[in-house]
Amino acid sequence: MGRKELNLDGGEIAIIKAIGLSGSDIKGDDLIERVRDLVVSELIDTLKGLISVGFIEADKSNFYDEEDMKNVYFHVNSGYARELKDAMDPNPDRPKSRRMRRE
Repeated sequence: MGRKELNLDGGEIAIIKAIGLSGSDIKGDDLIERVRDLVVSELIDTLKGLISVGFIEADKSNFYDEEDMKNVYFHVNSGYARELKDAMDPNPDRPKSRRMRRE
């Protein structure tokens, strides 16, 4: 999956950044605190979408409101971490090294 194939909206980017790409778990109540810009129902809908695609994994799949979500642990699927990082990078063209090989 290349950079051009993966398009994330603002809510998805905010959630992925809040969880982090390191693969460590974050508890639902901590995630709610980190993503205060999103209404809880929008957060839950976006999370379920990211889970259904496989970008985020959770220890429970059935959470429907804020109380259910507070005790669920989430983490970014390590198999997609690189693609997600590339999709969130606002500067896709990396500067080339100025070093040249001299012969």
